[in-house]
Amino acid sequence: MMKYPKDYLDEIKLRVKVSQVVSKSVQLKKRGKEFIGLSPFKNEKTPSFTVSDEKGFYHCFSSGEHGNIFDFMMKTKSIGFGEAVRLLALEAGMQPYKFSNFDEKRERRFKIYKSIFKEYLDFFKTQLFNSESTIALSYLTNRGLKKNTIEEFELGYVNPKNDFYKKLLEKYTEEEIELTGLFYKLEKSKKIINRFNSRIIFPIKNLNGEVIALGGRIIKDGKTAKYINSPETEFYKKGRTIFNLDKAKSLRAETEEIIIVEGYMDVISLHAAGIKNVVSNSGIAITEKQIDLIWKFFSKPIVCLDGDESGQKAAIKIAEKLIPLINENNKIYFSILPSGNDPDDIIKSGGKEKFLNVLSTKEIIQSYIWGVYFNQMEKEDPFAISKFEKRLRILCSTIKDETLRKYIFEDFLKKIDTLTPIQNRKRNFNKYSNRNIRLLNETKKLYEQKDHFSKEQIKEHSILFILLNYPNATKSKLNELSGLTFSSDNYNNLKNVLIKLITSNMDKDQIKIEIKKNFENLVKEIEKSSTLHTIIANKENNERAELFAELLSDLKEMNHLKKIEFLESKVAKNLDEASYSELMKLKTQLNRD
Repeated sequence: MMKYPKDYLDEIKLRVKVSQVVSKSVQLKKRGKEFIGLSPFKNEKTPSFTVSDEKGFYHCFSSGEHGNIFDFMMKTKSIGFGEAVRLLALEAGMQPYKFSNFDEKRERRFKIYKSIFKEYLDFFKTQLFNSESTIALSYLTNRGLKKNTIEEFELGYVNPKNDFYKKLLEKYTEEEIELTGLFYKLEKSKKIINRFNSRIIFPIKNLNGEVIALGGRIIKDGKTAKYINSPETEFYKKGRTIFNLDKAKSLRAETEEIIIVEGYMDVISLHAAGIKNVVSNSGIAITEKQIDLIWKFFSKPIVCLDGDESGQKAAIKIAEKLIPLINENNKIYFSILPSGNDPDDIIKSGGKEKFLNVLSTKEIIQSYIWGVYFNQMEKEDPFAISKFEKRLRILCSTIKDETLRKYIFEDFLKKIDTLTPIQNRKRNFNKYSNRNIRLLNETKKLYEQKDHFSKEQIKEHSILFILLNYPNATKSKLNELSGLTFSSDNYNNLKNVLIKLITSNMDKDQIKIEIKKNFENLVKEIEKSSTLHTIIANKENNERAELFAELLSDLKEMNHLKKIEFLESKVAKNLDEASYSELMKLKTQLNRD
């Protein structure tokens, strides 16, 4: 019988819990970290059947039966292993596995690959404690690491004076060794070089605890990179691997939180201090596959980066990249450390308690993004506030969970309202009432009139107002404007006539005379409701043109978002390929704009 690849079976186990499979035929009750129920293998009145999702198996004390999800399916359904794998893969949402000769060869390559890494690590772990490696051991002990921690993480040191490649050649071919990425060949001399020479090595393991790559830290500062990782191989992909998740995942029954830090030493330092739910993304930007992998075990990951400028830039990029993926069950938090400090620094200066205190100020992803955007904005500049709101709208449109997207956007809008004049008036009215400061009646009336119009109509009024009163400021954008559809036929008709008259180089006074023939009441409404009179009157023509372009861009975005909202609703009700394609096209265009 053809053997299923181990990683395929492991993926099924990751996606399908033991309790999920067993509960379909056994009534389970939660007891601590485990579940108990009556044995499906023997008649009994007192439950002796135990299920552990954390350990990935079931055990029946009355019959002695023990196994994983595949064993349970085979024994309770009287089916073969292949059929059990097929049914559980279906439940896991995975495609049935199709065997080929390639699979057998790949499985053999992986076995050799792991064997080479094991021998390499076993050899260089012992080298760390040799007399020739005192500089490496001193580095680790000066960082506060004790021997038991060094041994637990299987750290090693590659002394440049070694002939380990020759030892490997006694058992493996050059091609098999080359596939690991542990060595490389110089182009000119063809000399074989150990990639991790003069480096402390950190084993990078898959979820089963098997070494599939290494990280390396140079001991003597020089021109070479301080940290390096193994190159990507057939069995190691940086964007799909998380350092220390093999250890940390055992804590999923105790906490929903996992701390994501940048470096290997940060992980080891926190672990040694008693904070063991910690992993590292190995110095690369967190990928979708990495966060999906983390969510399989922990629903509340906390991204914890240095507080310096580069750390903050990296954090907001990660937040923008990952916010589309959040949902009601899987969240992401951010904790930015004080500037100039990394986790190791905080542990050294104040221990576990100080680090946990810093971590307690973490922010959920949408609040973190709001804070960063808000601090970057010029608070008194209406143009900056407009861009700020637009930025948040675009960000929210990327969230895949439709319901969550709606509520996060509503939360943003409530905060944005506090930045507007109306909200400021309401908030500060009582505060200044004793000073006899009152808003002018005209202004109050203006606000009341504005309440009758949508945001879209207010933008349209402003655009039409500038077309009527400052036509020269609009000429460079008339082609773009002609492609926009306004919210009513009246507005559209007025817009089209104005474009035609301005294009014909008619002066402002003549334009107004022509327009009043058919649009007198609409012009009065626009002149009365527009808030631009005082804002635009004293500006230069180039500033008016800039304002006009900004209004046009805002309206264009509103049109896009309306179409996106309509199409998302349509796709949600009935998945139509044409609607989906149009939706993706609009979203791409919106992000590009």
